[in-house]
Amino acid sequence: METLPINPVGEKSTSEPQQQWGGNPKKSLHPTAQTRQQPQEPGVLELRMSPAPSQLLEVPPGAGKLAAALEGDAEKPRGSASEMPEPLRAPVLWDCPDGSFVKKIVIRGHGLDKPKLGSRCRVLAFGFPFGSGLPEGWTELTMGLGSWREGTWGELTEKCLESMCQGEEAELQLPGHSGPPVRLTLASFTQGQDSWELEASEKEALARQERARGTELFRAGDPEGAARCYGRALRLLLTLPPPGSPERTVLHANLAACQLLLGQPHLAAQSCDRVLEREPGHVKALYRRGVAQAALGNLEKATADLKKVLAVDPKNRAAQEELGKVLFQGKKQDAGLAQGLRKMFG
Repeated sequence: METLPINPVGEKSTSEPQQQWGGNPKKSLHPTAQTRQQPQEPGVLELRMSPAPSQLLEVPPGAGKLAAALEGDAEKPRGSASEMPEPLRAPVLWDCPDGSFVKKIVIRGHGLDKPKLGSRCRVLAFGFPFGSGLPEGWTELTMGLGSWREGTWGELTEKCLESMCQGEEAELQLPGHSGPPVRLTLASFTQGQDSWELEASEKEALARQERARGTELFRAGDPEGAARCYGRALRLLLTLPPPGSPERTVLHANLAACQLLLGQPHLAAQSCDRVLEREPGHVKALYRRGVAQAALGNLEKATADLKKVLAVDPKNRAAQEELGKVLFQGKKQDAGLAQGLRKMFG
C-alpha cells in the first residue's frame, strides 16, 4: 500500500468554523471616537531597551480617550478607562525577543496587565499592507483564537498585543520592511489566562483545533500557515506532565511535512526525530527523515531510513523512487572521489 510522501498524518477532512473579520462587536463604538497622535519633540533621542522577555516595557498608546469612547462592554475591561495615558517625551523602543519586529511605543498605557490567551481585545489598527488579510480601523481580536492569526502579519500582531497594556499606542517596525509602520492601539481587553493556568483537557481541546486548522491549510497549499498551527498546538501540549499527549507524535510528523515543503530539511529531520523517539517504526517519519537527510547530503543516513520504510512496506513507490535517487547520488559521489584520487596519485 503506497504512502503519500508528505501528507499530514491520520487527518480526517474536517473543517472548523473560523472567526470572521468584520463581525460587529457586542457593543458599538461611539461615533466620535478618534485616536490622537502625540507630536514628538524635535531632536529628542529615542531610547532602546534591552529585550528582556520577563520585563516588557509598561509603555503604550494614548487610548485612554479611546477606551472612554467605548460604551458599556459586556465584560469589564482590565484597568480603569478613566485613567489618562501618559505621553512620552521620546518614543521607547522594545525589541521582540525572537527578533521578528521592533515596537515603538508612542503613547504610554496604564496598569500592569496584558492580554492573555482568550482575552478579547478592542484594537484600532492602521497601516497593514494590501493583501495582509487584516482589517483597518476598529476591530475585536481574540488572543489565541481565530483565522486572523494565521498570516505573517497576524502572528506579529498577536505577539505585539501580548506585550501591550491598556491604552497603549505603538508602531510595529519590521526588519527589511520598507513600507510605513503598522500602528496599533489597544483600547481595552477582557481577562484571559496564561497557558499554564489551563486545565489539561482545555489545552488538548485547543491543540486539536489548531491541528485541524493546520491540516486544512496544508491541503489548501499553505504549508507555512499549517506549520504555524502545528507549532502552536505543540507549544500547548509540551506543558502537559509526562508522558504527555499522543497528539504530539502526529503533530511533529505533520510539521516535518511542512518543513520539507518550506525547504527546511534540518528542522524536518529534528521533527522526525521527535516522532521516532516515541514510535521507532513510524513509516511516514522514517520516509520524511530519509528525504531530509538526502537533502542535507547525509546519504548513508537517508539510505538507512528509506530501507526501513521498504522493509515495512515493500510496495511504497515514493520510498522506492527516493532510494533510487539517493543511491544514484552516492554512485556519483564515489565516481568523483575515485577520479580525484587517480589525478592525485596517477
